[in-house]
Amino acid sequence: MSMEFIVKVEESRPASDGKPSAGPVYRSIYAKDGLMDLPAGLESPWQFFSDSALKNPGNKMLGRRQVIDSKQVGPYVWLTYKEVYDSAMRMGSAMRRRGVNPGDRCGIYGSNCPEWIIAMEACDSQAITYVPLYDTLGPNAVEFIINHAEVSIAFVQENKLSSILSCLPKCSSNLKTIVSFGKISDMQKKEADELGVSCFSWEEFPQLGSLDCELPPKQKTDVCTIMYTSGTTGEPKGVILTNGALMAEVLSVDQLLFLTDRVAAEEDSYFSFLPLAHVYDQVIETYCIYKGASIGFWRGDVRYLMEDVQELKPSIFCGVPRVYDRIYTGTLAKVSAGGGLKKKLFDFAYNYKLGYLEKGFPQEKAAPLLDRLVFDKTKQALGGRVRILLSGAAPLPKHVEEFLRVTSCSTLSQGYGLTESCGGCFTSIGNVYPMVGTVGVPMTTIESRLESVPEMGYDALSSVPRGEICLRGSTLFSGYHKREDLTNEVVVDGWFHTGDIGEWQPNGAMKIIDRKKNIFKLSQGEYVAVENLENVYLRCPLITSIWVYGNSFESFLVAVVVPDRQALEDWAANHNETDDFKSLCKNLKARKYILDELNSIGKTNNLRGFEMLKAVHLEPHPFDMERDLITPTFKLKRPQLLKCYKDCIDQLYSDAKGLKA
Repeated sequence: MSMEFIVKVEESRPASDGKPSAGPVYRSIYAKDGLMDLPAGLESPWQFFSDSALKNPGNKMLGRRQVIDSKQVGPYVWLTYKEVYDSAMRMGSAMRRRGVNPGDRCGIYGSNCPEWIIAMEACDSQAITYVPLYDTLGPNAVEFIINHAEVSIAFVQENKLSSILSCLPKCSSNLKTIVSFGKISDMQKKEADELGVSCFSWEEFPQLGSLDCELPPKQKTDVCTIMYTSGTTGEPKGVILTNGALMAEVLSVDQLLFLTDRVAAEEDSYFSFLPLAHVYDQVIETYCIYKGASIGFWRGDVRYLMEDVQELKPSIFCGVPRVYDRIYTGTLAKVSAGGGLKKKLFDFAYNYKLGYLEKGFPQEKAAPLLDRLVFDKTKQALGGRVRILLSGAAPLPKHVEEFLRVTSCSTLSQGYGLTESCGGCFTSIGNVYPMVGTVGVPMTTIESRLESVPEMGYDALSSVPRGEICLRGSTLFSGYHKREDLTNEVVVDGWFHTGDIGEWQPNGAMKIIDRKKNIFKLSQGEYVAVENLENVYLRCPLITSIWVYGNSFESFLVAVVVPDRQALEDWAANHNETDDFKSLCKNLKARKYILDELNSIGKTNNLRGFEMLKAVHLEPHPFDMERDLITPTFKLKRPQLLKCYKDCIDQLYSDAKGLKA
């Protein structure tokens, strides 16, 4: 292997003492002389913001569209760096007046908006740890996080106030102050007051503070944020990220852009729509603030997403595969609608430019004339100014990545990361075309190695090294809040075990090929704990076995189900169906009947929308050991089930998409 984009810093390790073998340790070629260090004197992300505000006080910082009424919406209206700085200072000062001190925890609950960032900066100013609150982790998650993290103050979006107030009877021993992103009614104040909790509107709260509040000292080792994540069954886990980890991540993004592309600057603008409660968007927004760029927020409704992009015309866009797939299908539909000649011209231009990219030409030199004549229209899909596209949260299908690299007139980097790695730990290099289909090389703060997983047949020492991706470096988390046991499960001998299976490519890029545990992500970034779901669906008396399947390229789940023979034959008799059992399993009405019953069980057990099944295949034969589909203790063998039913699964997805179209 040439491994031109990584360097070896430690040799491989053979299996011993019950530990599996591990491959060599590598770091990025861009960090060949050592991992990136934080500059002396840099102690907190607050410095990123306060320096930008001092340098460019009048520059646009946070913007949102002015909604005039239900049908009319105006242009973006902006707060300057100075206005945001003053607001954050007053909010931070008011928090101290309410008895919230450095190291205490502050919840932030709501969708992306200027208030979210102002609350975050207010926390940073006072060395208060902010804790994103969100309800996609399942019922009672907000209540659990408030109590587990001992959140004493929460900034809350207006439409989430009723939700937080309903938690209060079980949370008021910790939570003493609620600040609305907007207004708050007298009735809501009274309801909270009866439980000893004070509520303030966005206008009222800063009046408690002042601009000349003395700021406390800060350190790299202070806890910046605790981010709760699902990832496994059971309660959410609080990932502890320090000031140092977050700053190192931001500076690593800057370093890689400096070396391989062009760093963000004051004239850049970023479109904020990925959830700020997740680390991916938060790191990018912190980076934009560090560079003095502007951030425009969407209206929070997917129907207006592309309309808001067109209005903002961002130069930096972070997306997830589902959004990029919409751009891909929308652009192709427009090309086809233009008629045969236009399509031929487009295809010629596409293949011509692709050829130059494959030869190693950078984006701006591959086919500049064709960019202007042909691809300028596709560039307009994101407003026409985008120069950096980033993709994360789930794998980007290779054909979509290739299409965007050719037609967007922008560099595109696909990354891989976890909350525990403070966001991106691997990134592909935008102008290196052979990295298509991979997540690229380690960030400049991270070292990585593969560890063999013998039970799955992955060998980190083979000629094609495959195994669990393990990480070491300065952007890793400091452990799970109050869960040392869980921390020790995943951090062994200083190495964080991601649970993802990777394969080193000949050029040194990493490709994600599998997941070690029975947990996977859907294409929208939601984790699915599949065993837990199967246990819920097995409560349905119409079935004897179920295998639920999903993957990171699809947004929904399907299943192979072994029905209860008697139950299905009883249904057939009641509906004048005369087929035998085997034929009944192919009967579309029977499939719909069982699918509806399974989803009814799902709803009764509070499963979330993405955990419901979109389609099922009915299997007349029980899963058996003869076909190697189950273990002697009747546990499902998932890789073998996928191999056995791959054609059925492909058909289910194809049919379900056809029904949806």
